Amino acid sequence: MNEIIEKTMTALRKNNMQAYFVEKKEDVIDLVKTLIKKGDTVTHGGSVTLSECGIPALLSNGDYNYLDRKAPGITPEQVKDIYRKTFSADVFFTSANAITENGLLYNVDGNSNRVAAIVYGPESVIVIAGVNKIVPDMNAAVARLKTVAAPLNTKRLNCKTPCAVNGKCIATDKPDSLIGEGCKSPDRICCNYVVTAQQRHKDRIKVILVNEELGY
Repeated sequence: MNEIIEKTMTALRKNNMQAYFVEKKEDVIDLVKTLIKKGDTVTHGGSVTLSECGIPALLSNGDYNYLDRKAPGITPEQVKDIYRKTFSADVFFTSANAITENGLLYNVDGNSNRVAAIVYGPESVIVIAGVNKIVPDMNAAVARLKTVAAPLNTKRLNCKTPCAVNGKCIATDKPDSLIGEGCKSPDRICCNYVVTAQQRHKDRIKVILVNEELGY
C-alpha cells in the first residue's frame, strides 16, 4: 500500500496538484490549519469524509468566514446563494469518489455544486480522501462509483434510486457505460461526471491522503 500511495502522490504532483499524506484522520486538522488562514472565506461540499475528519467543526469555530449550507433555519434560497458565493471563496473542501494511481480525480455529482467548485472558482481546493479511494485506473474508478460510492450515498441521502435498493448501479454490467445508462430516477445523484487531470493552475488543488478508510 505504501508503494501505491507514493505512486499516487507522485502522479498528482506531476499533474500540478499538491499532495500530502497523514497517518490518521486526527492528523488532518493540524495540516489543514497550515493550508488556510484566519479570516478566509471557506465552505465545503457534502462529504462523510470531511465530517469524519472534523472539517465542518473546524470551519465553524469562528476563525473563518464559513459559508454553512447546513446552518440552523437556513432556507433553500439561502443554500442556493451559498452555492453561488462558493465560486468566490478562498478555500473549498471536498473529498473524491475515486483517485487513480496515475493522479486523476474522479467525481460524480447530482446538484453539481461540488464538481463545479472543483473545476473553477475558489482560490484553493482541498481534497481529503482515505486510501480506500485510491484505485488503479479510470475503469476501476467507474466501478467504484457504481458499486460503492453511489449506492452508499443514495442510502445516506434517502434517495429512491435503483442503486439504493440493489446496492449497485443498474449499469454495473456495462463496463463501457460511464453515465449509469438506464437510470431514470428523479432522485438520481449521478448527473455530472468530472475527471480532474493535469491542472493549468499549479497547486490550486491540494490532495490530502489519509492512511485509513474514510467515507464512501
